[in-house]
Amino acid sequence: MSSISQSVRKLDHLAKISGAAKYVEDIRLDGMLYGKIVRSTVAHGKITAIHLPEMGPEYTVVQASDIPGVNQVHIVGDDHPVFSNGEVNYIGEAILMIVGPDKRQAGKYAAATKVDYEILDACFDPKKSDTTFYEYAYEEGDWEKAFEEADEIIDDEIFSAHQEHAYMEVQGLIGDYRDGKLTVRGSMQCPFYVHTAVMAVMGMKPEDINVIAEDTGGGFGGKEDYPSILGSQVGVASYKTGRPVKCVFDRREDITCTSKRHPAFMRYRVAIKDGKITAVDTDILYDGGGYTTLSMVVLQRGLIGALGIYKFPRYRVHGKAVKTHTVPNGAFRGFGGPQTFFAMELMMNHAARKLGKDPLVLRKEYCAKKGDVSPTHGVYHFEIPIPDMLEQIAEASDYYRKAEAYRNQTGRYRRGIGISSVYHGCGFTGAGERDLIKAVFKLHKRADDTVEILAAAVDMGQGVKTAFRKIAASVLDLPVERVIIVNPDTDRVPNSGPTVASRSVMVVGKLIERAAERLKADWKPGEDQLITEHYVHPEFMIPWDLATFSGDPYPDSSWSTNAVEVEVDTLLGLTKVLNAWGCYDVGTVIDENIVIGQMEGGLLQSIGHGGIELINYDRTGRIRNNSLSDYIVPTALDVPSLHVMFHNSEYVNGPFGAKAAGELPNVGGSAAYIGAMEMALGTDLYQTPFSTEDTMQLLEERRNG
Repeated sequence: MSSISQSVRKLDHLAKISGAAKYVEDIRLDGMLYGKIVRSTVAHGKITAIHLPEMGPEYTVVQASDIPGVNQVHIVGDDHPVFSNGEVNYIGEAILMIVGPDKRQAGKYAAATKVDYEILDACFDPKKSDTTFYEYAYEEGDWEKAFEEADEIIDDEIFSAHQEHAYMEVQGLIGDYRDGKLTVRGSMQCPFYVHTAVMAVMGMKPEDINVIAEDTGGGFGGKEDYPSILGSQVGVASYKTGRPVKCVFDRREDITCTSKRHPAFMRYRVAIKDGKITAVDTDILYDGGGYTTLSMVVLQRGLIGALGIYKFPRYRVHGKAVKTHTVPNGAFRGFGGPQTFFAMELMMNHAARKLGKDPLVLRKEYCAKKGDVSPTHGVYHFEIPIPDMLEQIAEASDYYRKAEAYRNQTGRYRRGIGISSVYHGCGFTGAGERDLIKAVFKLHKRADDTVEILAAAVDMGQGVKTAFRKIAASVLDLPVERVIIVNPDTDRVPNSGPTVASRSVMVVGKLIERAAERLKADWKPGEDQLITEHYVHPEFMIPWDLATFSGDPYPDSSWSTNAVEVEVDTLLGLTKVLNAWGCYDVGTVIDENIVIGQMEGGLLQSIGHGGIELINYDRTGRIRNNSLSDYIVPTALDVPSLHVMFHNSEYVNGPFGAKAAGELPNVGGSAAYIGAMEMALGTDLYQTPFSTEDTMQLLEERRNG
């Protein structure tokens, strides 16, 4: 393993374990007020009247009419209002904010506010939606003829449900308008996204908006888009009151109104002729919720990964994201990929059983190779290590012996072992890095010969501050303590891009490496020096064309194979995860302990989506289980034995050969878990999560014939 992989103490380790780290809830500003949002209690309706309680003179109502700029929050599109424009599209949509000096009293006034509605028809089933947000398709060959000539056709409908981020720290921001300048600070992933959105809402110049990312307690994608909404709300509130305004959600509010993983309904058809898969046909439907937010790019990544790691001679991939009157769905670790990878991996299991082959063997048979044309008519430019990684995972888990032993079981307790093989495309899709993000990075050597990293990346627990320091220190031959990095402030740091798409180490880290090499070559002891680096797009990439959905969507991918072993109690329907294994190719590991933690956490999160994490709506569109006492997330006790291993395929344009890491472990765990359940229960399954109740229902139906 490379020397840079050797672990060091994380930069924020002592601050967090000692309690010294300052989160938004810890910040107190002179004269600060507190905001509480009045939210829609209906899924779809027109507001006809608002009845406010009698309030003390120090309390203020902030609503759409107070917005100095536009009542639109820029995310990808601009359809989500800051405060309702008169029509609400999901339960939890913000109508107004009550602001005052006492947080509890503001909450009481908000609870006492009554809103009258003209109830409009609400759609909760995306299959019945009449509003399509986005739609894409691509194909190869005469796939229809392949189905006409097929000996057998597998035709399955597969469902991937909502998933809640359940980050440790809820959403929270402070708006502070004074002397013609607005500062927004708090918990977020993307300071410059917030900056852009708030600037339009406030109708202000770029230099009059400042965004500061404070210590952030987890994100998983949930703090990519939503802080732009909340940042706009606290910005308007501070502008109206002339005082700092803090708004921090409680857990129930956070689960009720913030984005989730997109539910996906996926029909996959597989044509088989002479014992071979000759074509795949897919129709994929993503539930976008009440507004578009990030559905466009989530859908794109989902469709790009719809055929998994495999090479098929003919295929059609079609998908769309539609509107329902539920909470808008957005970024979630994996960003649309886990849904379609889950479906494709289950289809490989089902095809293997139909063909009488082992699922692992079938995966190796159809795995794409370096130089192959990709499904979107790009090229796989680098080695695809999946066959070797499948063997690594098989050896570590004793897969072949267990798979044979677990067939045709009887008795109360039955075991299964499932596998998955997936990838995560590194960085933004297509030319997004070049044309949209245009990352800029600065490295500042001070006169005392310490070096400061100036970047917009947010450390939300994933260790990016530590990784950045190690990259710079390793190039400059400095002790890591001589490299400084603090939380990003848009007045101080350039826009190196958002903390999303698993891009921080691979893209920004490469800028750090290049800047450090330049600084090292021109090091002037005792002098102040500033090095600026700009993103350079890889020349080898085949240009991405969204209109035809073709080209190289990513410069390279990170790869993963997983195995999960379960034991099912067929009397009680309870499932115990015995072991889980993950083999990951993230290029050069920048810090072994940090990356192992990322892989273990992501795999556990994915297994949770496989078995226990389920958002439950009632018939009015209200989330019923909006607390962590009834939305269940897995703990270390649920998967007591996690095994992580690495396979190193270095990426030429990554720092020290590093690739994307953060999202990869969240892509394949649920498929491996459901594959294990299929083996234990002796039947094909079609959904994630597959809960204890689902297991009981299947067993009961089997007992009743």
